[in-house]
Amino acid sequence: MSFPWYCRDLKTKTNAFAKTCDFELSVISFIPCFFRSMDKVVNCFCKKPDAVARLICFPWAGGGSIHYARWGNIMSSIEVYAVRLPGRESRMKEPFHQSMQQVVEEVVTALLPVLREKPFALFGHSFGAMSCFAFADFLKRVHGIEPLHVFLSGASAPYSETRLSAPSRSGLSDEEFLYWMSTIGGTPPELLANPEAMKLFLPPLKADLHVVETYRCPRPETPFLSCPVSCFDGRQDLPHDLEAWKDMTSGDFTIQMLSGAHFYLKEAANEKVILDHVTKHLETAEMDYL
Repeated sequence: MSFPWYCRDLKTKTNAFAKTCDFELSVISFIPCFFRSMDKVVNCFCKKPDAVARLICFPWAGGGSIHYARWGNIMSSIEVYAVRLPGRESRMKEPFHQSMQQVVEEVVTALLPVLREKPFALFGHSFGAMSCFAFADFLKRVHGIEPLHVFLSGASAPYSETRLSAPSRSGLSDEEFLYWMSTIGGTPPELLANPEAMKLFLPPLKADLHVVETYRCPRPETPFLSCPVSCFDGRQDLPHDLEAWKDMTSGDFTIQMLSGAHFYLKEAANEKVILDHVTKHLETAEMDYL
């Protein structure tokens, strides 16, 4: 029997894992499990078999998948895969990830079978930008797969001095944490003042911040990607070391500043700028990819 590329690849890549767990894993049973996992981890509002590319979006700290999933209804030529992490939305009862390694391993496990179906790009804001970096690094090192483009927003590079010297927030009391949230903007005051809403909102947010605060990676000695990297940020947000992201790629690197604070991308005008930029670059890059 002849298997598609991902069956052959996964059979090889998972041998060590299967031996470690003291069980044998057949390709026939393994692949359906991957696709069930993808449905749980990825939210796609609009399936597009003829899309020129896929955009895989990683949530900000405490965020869900819906904000990004709806982008699939806006960008007609791009299929959007919005990552849904445990502890929120339909995965509310699942325990939060405790490390960036857990985040990356789950998303790679879910998406690996489909990553070579068509060109794909990555988008992440804040915690999502860190996740994008870790995901892209793992894919290139372990599987030799590279995205078409990486779009990063609202975050310093994880190896930058700005990030490494940032104060820890995940251990703050709820009162201190809510005050900090009020200073960075993006969260409606009425939500911050609602104790019942905060019982749902704070745990995933603190868990994701813990992942960021404990994530350590060396500054790349040489770029591990060759694709373009585009950075966005809000002019009124706290300063981020965006230039440090350049170390991850030998390809084109751009920075675009937009009006607004940390959650500037929620504003309709800024969202349009970002989506127009993404669409333009992915449609153009797809022609070169063919």
